[in-house]
Amino acid sequence: MGNRGGALHSDDQRIVRTQKSKAWIICLTEFKGWKRELMQPGRYTELFFLDEVTALAAGHRPCFECRRKDALAFAEAMGRSRNEKRPPARAIDNLLNSERRHSADDPARLLTPNAVATLPDGAMIRHGNRFQAVRGGMLLQWSFEGYGAPVGFETLTPAPIYLATPPSTVAALRQGYLPAFHSRAWKPAT
Repeated sequence: MGNRGGALHSDDQRIVRTQKSKAWIICLTEFKGWKRELMQPGRYTELFFLDEVTALAAGHRPCFECRRKDALAFAEAMGRSRNEKRPPARAIDNLLNSERRHSADDPARLLTPNAVATLPDGAMIRHGNRFQAVRGGMLLQWSFEGYGAPVGFETLTPAPIYLATPPSTVAALRQGYLPAFHSRAWKPAT
C-alpha cells in the first residue's frame, strides 16, 4: 500500500488529483493493529500495488514510519549510489519527484537490449506496451494479476524499451537495496 502525501479524492470519493505532495511512499498493509476506512474525507488516499517492485517503478519509496528498516536501507543504498551520506527523506522525495516529471517515453530512458541485461533485480522496463521486471537474469511480464513465467533477454524484440523505474531507484537497487516481489513471482534457483 502507499500514498502520495494526502487526499487525492474528494469527499464523495472521486479522484481529483494525482498527488498532494512530493512524498510518494510505500507502506505496510498491516501496522500496529491500525484499522482504516478507505478514502476518508480529508485523509490520505490509499493506493494499492501488486508489490514493492511495482510501487518503486511508479516512483514511490519505502515509508520511514511503518517500514523504517527498509526506508533506511533504501536511503543508505541511494546515498552510496551518489557517493554521499544517507540522504534525508525530503531529499529523496525531491529527487524522485524530478524523475517522475519525465514522460514515460522520454528519450533519456530509452534502453538497448544489452543495457536491459545489466539492470539489477527489481528494475522494471516498458517494452512496447508491456511492463517487465528483472529478476535473476530473467524478465517477468507484469500484469494486474501478477507476474508471468520468466523469459530470457533474447526475447526482446526491436520494439522500443524504456526504463520504467526511476533512475535513482535503479541506482539504489544496484547498491544492494532488495525490493519485495509478489509472493508468487518466480524465484531463481539458489
